Amino acid sequence: MFKKAIVSIRYNSLKKSNFYYRSLSYTSERYPQVQRDTKFKRLNEDDISHFNSILSKDQILHATPDNPLIIYNEDWMKKYKGQSSLVLKPKTTTQVSQILAYCNKVQLAMVPQGGNTGLVGGSVPVFDEIILSLSNMNNIRSFDELTGVLKCDAGVILQNAMDYVSDKGHVIPLDLGAKGSCQMGGVVATNAGGLRFIKYGSLHGSVLGLEVVLPNGQILNSMKSLRKDNTGYDWKQLFIGSEGTLGIVTGVSILTAPKPKANNVAFLAVDSFSNVLEVFKRAKGELNEILSAFEFMDSTAEKLTEKYLPDLPFPLESDQEGNEPSFYVLIETSGSNKEHDDNKLESFLEKVMESELIVDGTIAQDETELTNLWNWREMIPESTQMNGGVYKYDVSLPLPDLYSLVEATNERLKKFNLMSETESSKPVIAAVGFGHIGDGNLHLNIAVREYNKEVEKVLEPFIYEFVSSKNGSISAEHGLGFQKKNYIKYSKNDNEIQIMKDIKREFDPNGILNPYKCV
Repeated sequence: MFKKAIVSIRYNSLKKSNFYYRSLSYTSERYPQVQRDTKFKRLNEDDISHFNSILSKDQILHATPDNPLIIYNEDWMKKYKGQSSLVLKPKTTTQVSQILAYCNKVQLAMVPQGGNTGLVGGSVPVFDEIILSLSNMNNIRSFDELTGVLKCDAGVILQNAMDYVSDKGHVIPLDLGAKGSCQMGGVVATNAGGLRFIKYGSLHGSVLGLEVVLPNGQILNSMKSLRKDNTGYDWKQLFIGSEGTLGIVTGVSILTAPKPKANNVAFLAVDSFSNVLEVFKRAKGELNEILSAFEFMDSTAEKLTEKYLPDLPFPLESDQEGNEPSFYVLIETSGSNKEHDDNKLESFLEKVMESELIVDGTIAQDETELTNLWNWREMIPESTQMNGGVYKYDVSLPLPDLYSLVEATNERLKKFNLMSETESSKPVIAAVGFGHIGDGNLHLNIAVREYNKEVEKVLEPFIYEFVSSKNGSISAEHGLGFQKKNYIKYSKNDNEIQIMKDIKREFDPNGILNPYKCV
């Protein structure tokens, strides 16, 4: 019988480290091979005056010696840093249109920015591009309780949207670790996948309509509620995952799902990755319609989480010999009948235990324990970066090959004598793997003591070449941004890349939107 989950401990702040306090050099200094495009105008007083005619004083932020706009210029990982001296914070779609029309006319480059939680440098400037923040566009426009269609501004924080529809008996069809900061427009622009992709699928299916402002200021409004509309090209699909390079999303119409009446989580210990896959195969067959998440984590990832969150008790214990399993699995079920779902989950777990596919496990007994078990998955990204930084690789691979990339990366880092969990002279602490088994999405995180060019040369393009050799994708859900722009060839052929460039040129002939990114 499975153990009751441990008491939940909530934590509001993470262990402080030099990750948050070290000085970050400009992206342009760290990547001198990338040059500022001379066609872009440099901001002057005439431009400022024009923006003052569109926005009020409190909607414009200027960089000063005391306030260099760090929270807008630096990315969440503290890896990329731009030099923008101006942040514009429009409150309406019309204001966005007026700003873009002017910038396009005089060729001022611009970076759209939502919650700035991206992981590939796509939401911050590379040079001095103007930042257009959507944070002030944060209104819920409407919600239809019959159809479950939510219409909202792009700047609505995902957690706020989730809370809003939850009160009305629905759920947003995605969940992210950054839900407290990321915004609806940003998750659409990056085609975020998240933790429950296995149940709800891609935003390409759940987004019903968009409001988008093109680089020339034209407003495309298709904020529809229709689930079926087969009248020609479905243009909104171009903007889902376009990373702000084709237009700025200002409004989202999204289909929400009925809120499950019963949820449960099991946290399991597994000895091998082959057993992880077999447990997944059986979960799909036996849990079927109630299976809403299937996450895996390697033991090194959980050791890092334990180390940096010492006040959080681990859900499982080592065996009598002190041995630890190689992997952990988190399974979530969501359905309409708690007794039925709980019985189904417990029956499934007993079978995989009897088959010796798992060596230990625990089931949440209430909501707080459920949250606690999820914390052991959701806190891995924070834990891997707390000693200096982290190189994040978000890839898709065929399931049999999914973890082989982690193994190959660890071998390569050891070969070049760059990695040690204890020796502070080594830049790399460990390479860990975790992610969404349900959609073949691996998160490879290399925890480092510092960002280091030698480490980067060992990792890139090796990781992308490995993924390409397995017919995978170099970006499963984080996008390309600045980090992966030059590696797109490992996932797209020449014809596909040319089509992307042609589409970019058609929508943004002057190239003012999010330059140096994506393509």
